[in-house]
Amino acid sequence: MLYSASPNLIIGFHGCDEETRDKLLTNPNEIKISKQPHDWLGNGMYFWENNYERALQWAKDKQKRNEIKKPAAIGAVLQLNYCCDFLDSEYINTLKYYYSVMKTLYSNAGQPLPANRDLSSDKHKDKIFRELDCSVIEFMHAEIERQAKEQIQSKSYSSIKIFDSTRGVFTEGGAAFEGAGLFEKSHIQICIRNPNCIKGFFLPRKEVDFMKYVKIID
Repeated sequence: MLYSASPNLIIGFHGCDEETRDKLLTNPNEIKISKQPHDWLGNGMYFWENNYERALQWAKDKQKRNEIKKPAAIGAVLQLNYCCDFLDSEYINTLKYYYSVMKTLYSNAGQPLPANRDLSSDKHKDKIFRELDCSVIEFMHAEIERQAKEQIQSKSYSSIKIFDSTRGVFTEGGAAFEGAGLFEKSHIQICIRNPNCIKGFFLPRKEVDFMKYVKIID
């Protein structure tokens, strides 16, 4: 717990429709929370960490499926605070514990667990629909929040911290080249649960050719 807080500011990019991007720029408090049952990191607002192109491509893919009209990406300055970071073994172990609790509850109720599923068109079989992962993560959050609430009710305070954000690294899209251990769509994804982690939105600007800018070259 000593090193569990993430005080540094980082940049994230959110793929969306152009209309959504413009609304966030003018009304940054109107944050849309994703609550899809197959969200990879549970409920929250999603960002690609330091990856504008990937966020924009995600929006373009949604346009191909007629889910949005004009693909766009908006930048955000984020502070993850108390983050359930699945790049840290401590939080992987925490999630494994809550999975075992959830599995027992489902078993006792005679119900099958949710399962991660492949998209029929995905040749790489990346388990795009992650209903099991999402269910376990949301179960973990709900249990921690329940414990915190019970402690407040009994003691008027809580020593239990609830997570502000979740973060994970994902390998996706097939090998970058034959025999590679690197994958074409590998990325770090961030799910913001506490809106206060979002310090502000910005419109990503285009890169300039600095050599031409300072007139070293024509």
